[in-house]
Amino acid sequence: MRAHIEELITQALGYLKRDGVIEDDQAVDIQIEPTKDPKHGDYACNVAMMLAKSAGMNPRELAEKILKRLPSSKRVREVQIAGPGFLNFFASGHYLKIVVREILAQGEHYGEAPANSLEPILIEFVSANPTGPLHVGHGRGAAYGASLAAILQAAGHTVEKEYYVNDDGRQMDILAVSVWLRYLELSGERVRFPDNAYQGDYVYEIAREVRSRHGDDMRHTGHEVSESLPADGDQGGDAEAHIDALIARAKELLGETDYQAVFAIALEAMLSDIREDLDEFGVTFDRWYSERSLHESGALDQALATLKEKDWLETRNGAVWFKASELGDDKDRVVIRDNGRSTYFASDVAYLLDKLDRCPGQSLYIFGADHHGYVPRLKAAAQGLGEDPDRLDFQLVQFAVLYRDGKKIQMSTRSGQFVTLRDLREEVGKDAARYFYIMRSHEQHLDFDLDLAKSKASENPVFYIQYAHARIQSIFNKLDEAGQRHNQAIGEAAISQLVAEPEQALLRALGRYPEVIENAAKRRAPHILAHYLYEIAGQFHSWYNHAQFLVEDDDLRNARLNLAQATAHVLRNGLNLIGVSAPESM
Repeated sequence: MRAHIEELITQALGYLKRDGVIEDDQAVDIQIEPTKDPKHGDYACNVAMMLAKSAGMNPRELAEKILKRLPSSKRVREVQIAGPGFLNFFASGHYLKIVVREILAQGEHYGEAPANSLEPILIEFVSANPTGPLHVGHGRGAAYGASLAAILQAAGHTVEKEYYVNDDGRQMDILAVSVWLRYLELSGERVRFPDNAYQGDYVYEIAREVRSRHGDDMRHTGHEVSESLPADGDQGGDAEAHIDALIARAKELLGETDYQAVFAIALEAMLSDIREDLDEFGVTFDRWYSERSLHESGALDQALATLKEKDWLETRNGAVWFKASELGDDKDRVVIRDNGRSTYFASDVAYLLDKLDRCPGQSLYIFGADHHGYVPRLKAAAQGLGEDPDRLDFQLVQFAVLYRDGKKIQMSTRSGQFVTLRDLREEVGKDAARYFYIMRSHEQHLDFDLDLAKSKASENPVFYIQYAHARIQSIFNKLDEAGQRHNQAIGEAAISQLVAEPEQALLRALGRYPEVIENAAKRRAPHILAHYLYEIAGQFHSWYNHAQFLVEDDDLRNARLNLAQATAHVLRNGLNLIGVSAPESM
């Protein structure tokens, strides 16, 4: 409907340009929004107020001229001028009849734009370091990314979902050493566990796997391990220097082959755990992209060569720097350390170039809010590589805080004291977790109320929405029990009998579903869809509580059943996009 109104206004403005009322080259972004009060129509447009100044007249006067030039439409019953110059559009009964017909005809595809009608998007999300189980913070990024990907695809984009695996570098070395030290403990050796090692119980599980595969082959004495190491943090020394020295000692004692064996088992175990966890959360990826592959394929060398060719690299004190500050970043960035090793940022640059080469459209990054500094540095990298930084889209997801019994749950990732995504899913269920994660804008902090998410009451929004779908199914179950059948054709012919305000409100809201998908995609905002589904559920519950469905009148009964079935389609379609089930009974 919104697209249709936009066409009508565009035609009217064309006439006014021809008549010289407004300038022929006057560009305007026509904004059409649903009204909050049905007394003011179904949609409102402020185009007259946007053009009034350049046209040299007051907004209401221009609105009247636009109104006179609006083409007639079977979908629009009336257009009124309101307030300072809004154009308020009232949908016709003909349009509302079309809505139910389209929903029932298109079914699970209602609301979808033509496939591949918009530019392709490569969306990267989660991409947590494979150094521990996914926690509740990763869960919000996973739910947001998966929901947004589905919405973008429904809106007409070709979407590829990608997980970037940080399987190279210092953090993975710290995990490998943590596993090896636990392996030594399981082998009977007494070793001191460093402050900065990974301390969760999962490290013991991986260590048991190492011992199962290799027995005592990798065993060394505690003295060999700790001899001459610099003091750790709680020993009055430098915790970072201590763990780095311990990594070097592990590589020395184990040798390249055995060290890489421990490293590989740790990586394999964590990636397997992450994949399984996300799969059970309803989050899948088209590609798991290895950071190591950037080194092995030569992609990293190629990216740095491109920056060097364009004179964006320079050597300072033995290290190679990217002159990012000249391209909008807050400081220059090291890409090759003075020891000859590339940095994480160098890998980020190579990965960026590879993504832009693979996807001709946009590359969408979903980061945690603590990664806001990556935005200017990656845009600088794109510009330095000779690419258009506007092809990069960044969405920052704020933190999620868990509450139980009204109290905040404290967490610490490195110490292993955190709530895993698996713990959360097992406590509240996948559906509640997926919905609660996206029911607020990703740009806002989220207070996740565990008690509310588990409740079976209307105060729980996901229960409220699912209950609406289950109620609809119960209507059709009762129809079957009564030995009656639903006749869609009769219901379509009698749709004009749905004149009660709850029915009219529901009809108008269902017609907005394709616009909700379009808006949620453009704004990168799945919460818009979550709120809409809650609205639809509320309108259905209100109708259900005041209407009789299995009435004697065939026409009215089938018209109401058509509307109920259309509502179920929209609820199912929307819930599917955000990864929530639509149960048939509750």
